[in-house]
Amino acid sequence: MTTKHRSVWTKQSPLVLVCALLAGSVCAQEAAGKGTKDIPATADRETANLAAKPHNDSFVIGNDDVLAINVWKEPDISRSIPVRSDGKISLPLVGEVQAAGLTPLKLEKDIASKLKNYISEPEVTVMVQQVNSQKFNILGQVARPGSYVIANSPTVLDAIALAGGFRDFAKQKSIYILRQGSTEERLRFNYKEVSQGKNLSQNIKLQPGDTIIVP
Repeated sequence: MTTKHRSVWTKQSPLVLVCALLAGSVCAQEAAGKGTKDIPATADRETANLAAKPHNDSFVIGNDDVLAINVWKEPDISRSIPVRSDGKISLPLVGEVQAAGLTPLKLEKDIASKLKNYISEPEVTVMVQQVNSQKFNILGQVARPGSYVIANSPTVLDAIALAGGFRDFAKQKSIYILRQGSTEERLRFNYKEVSQGKNLSQNIKLQPGDTIIVP
């Protein structure tokens, strides 16, 4: 490169650099605009509402379950509340509402229906915060027989541990589980085998209403 050419490049290079920077900035702004201009302003709110609404139509609420009830833009009504022993809950404006025996989706509709007398188009969300109604029983020769809440899919071994283990004269080979269905099942559980790593299929996951008998 000649001295003349180097002089011309030196004079033009700042200008070339500025143009390049400006072009990059314009392209970035256009790309950003294309990424957002086609999204409606209400999309974020609609997505949030869909994510927040469980619309659970399978779980059946029971006594002692704790419910999180949210009424859109109504903090005085929204709250966390346990289902009473009579199966009902009480809310401001709504009064008493039957909750036990309903799904969260059905309870949402019932509460919203009662609120229509006071609020235009109420949006209600019902979520089960804590499940206390689904329990199993363990009876017989354990330290703490009684009813226990089913949580984290407990097995028979988990249940025995929750109940404090066996008493001195427990027949550990003759344990059985009573399971209610269309007919009552009697499922065998030999603690000695399972604790030795044998016949582990006996260590079943418990279902609501199961009763473990330790003779």
